[in-house]
Amino acid sequence: MTTEARRKMVERVRGLLRMAEDPAVTDAESQAFTAKAAELMTRHAIAEAEARAQRGEAAESVTRLDFPVSGVGGHGKARVKALAGIAAAYGCQSAVRGNTSANTERTLIIVGTATALDALRVLLPSITMQMEASARFTAREHVANLRELRNYDRSALATERSRFYRSFIRAYGYAVAERIREFRARLSADPEPGGAGESSGGEAPRGAEVVLRTDVDRVQEEFQKRFPQLRPTRPERTHHRAGYRAGYLRGRRAELGMETAVGGGGTSSLPDAE
Repeated sequence: MTTEARRKMVERVRGLLRMAEDPAVTDAESQAFTAKAAELMTRHAIAEAEARAQRGEAAESVTRLDFPVSGVGGHGKARVKALAGIAAAYGCQSAVRGNTSANTERTLIIVGTATALDALRVLLPSITMQMEASARFTAREHVANLRELRNYDRSALATERSRFYRSFIRAYGYAVAERIREFRARLSADPEPGGAGESSGGEAPRGAEVVLRTDVDRVQEEFQKRFPQLRPTRPERTHHRAGYRAGYLRGRRAELGMETAVGGGGTSSLPDAE
């Protein structure tokens, strides 16, 4: 892809994400715009890797992206878990700096190929905005229903909202990451006719599956070099089953491929919360 073609592709992705973030659009429309943006970036990443391999060029560099994550509301750890899962679906690995229970900002350090990080640099801010909007709306609705049905005092309702909110965010991220992995698997197994997966000279191309697997290995090696003594993060103890289920179902509605709509192409059972 030429520099000009890539610039136009990125502009189109940014345009789709601006439409997705528009308060005037419906939730379904917002998810559809995000879907198309994610699909374009994913196709670009795989096509670039295959084309580079076919030309006999060295694999692209593995580098890092520092992404700020808000700690507002005490939900910073949940946000980190959600976004790190999405990054992992793109073949990246993550570490986090300053991941405490405080409301302060922390940094998600993502290690991956240059193309994968380009995609995440564009997509993560928009996905974060939509995830937070969905969490606020759904948590507010949940608390309103409790206020009508049960005798909760203000403190109990605040605790309930907090537990629901962070469980929603974790599950939303899990569901979006799940959809990205499914789409990448379909794309690597069945590339578009005439795309980068076919060789014009009649020679067997290096398949997208091989390219992606090789990139994952290189990313893991670089990550271990950068963080040789990384301590695993402790799982969050607070879990709200209704919040987790709501977040997962909302995340599954975020279309991330054109072949099948989210929820189509087979059923998906709700995973166990961590």
